[in-house]
Amino acid sequence: MQIYYFSWVRERVGINNENIKTGAKTVGELIAELSSRNENYSFAFSDLKQIKVAIDHVFVDDFNYSIEQAKEIAFFPPVTGG
Repeated sequence: MQIYYFSWVRERVGINNENIKTGAKTVGELIAELSSRNENYSFAFSDLKQIKVAIDHVFVDDFNYSIEQAKEIAFFPPVTGG
């Protein structure tokens, strides 16, 4: 599965994207798995209220959302207009 990181999430993790194999079944499980990798990931995902998720280009608001069929997941901060 391809994972993309945007804005300050990318800066904290330290990479733009990566291709991973995971046993995670939900967004929340994936975040927990990524957070356990090292301090960079842990810091990036420390406040889930500040994390937005898109699965295969569709926004999801539920960290229990299934990722079992996902090809791409994107993590980014809330977007504001102006």
